[in-house]
Amino acid sequence: MKTISLLGCGWLGIPLAEALLQRGFDVNGSTTSAGKIPLLERKGIRPFLVTLDTDGVEGEIDRFLDADVLVIDIPPRFHFSKKIESLLPYIEQSTVKKVLLVSATSVYGQADGLIDEATEPVILSEKSAQLLGAENHLRNQPGFDTTVVRLGGLIGPDRHPIFHLAGQSDLENPEAPVNLIHLQDCIGILCKILETDAWGETFNAVAPYHPTREQYYTQKAAERHLPPPQFSHAQPSAGKTITATKVQRQLDYRFEFPEL
Repeated sequence: MKTISLLGCGWLGIPLAEALLQRGFDVNGSTTSAGKIPLLERKGIRPFLVTLDTDGVEGEIDRFLDADVLVIDIPPRFHFSKKIESLLPYIEQSTVKKVLLVSATSVYGQADGLIDEATEPVILSEKSAQLLGAENHLRNQPGFDTTVVRLGGLIGPDRHPIFHLAGQSDLENPEAPVNLIHLQDCIGILCKILETDAWGETFNAVAPYHPTREQYYTQKAAERHLPPPQFSHAQPSAGKTITATKVQRQLDYRFEFPEL
């Protein structure tokens, strides 16, 4: 039985851990909050207090990394690349031989048009630079194999961009396509990678559904009886359509929510 260490038990991490437990994996789960430990224990997750910083790692990192695979699912902010770099020596000294990094499609930055995994990111923002830096730190290590999954915008039962966009005005890029993915498909793709040992890869994880921003968010506001967002057509729209053909073909994955 493989042991998975899951760095980051949050909105995606906890249901992912539950799905892995159901599939027969042992799961170590990290949290930065002592108050969250009882919750992880109740769910059958072996809890550890671990905090990443730019100059090292605090907490029970050695025991946490007593595993076959490390899944990194922490928010990509606050010097994310440097924090991942600080984690590398601990991984090298551990039993971990495979790493799965949960990244984001925002790594592509200002790249435009049809985007697949071979598309070179166009880095114009700090967030994109941090994501790409973290990915490269992990890929360049000879002691373990890394697979990167670039998730689209996340939606789920309690999470949807329309709750933030409803009623707003002068929103840009009305004709740009949406690139979203449902929580259940995030979990399904990550589990598929772990179950099939798909290592040394990069995958886009985005539902194959790309209506325009104006069409999509106007519809979602109406469905939820929210005030519709108002879009500006003063400037030409720019955006990208991110494909997940590789996930569907190589992993034989079928989206549970192909239309969101």
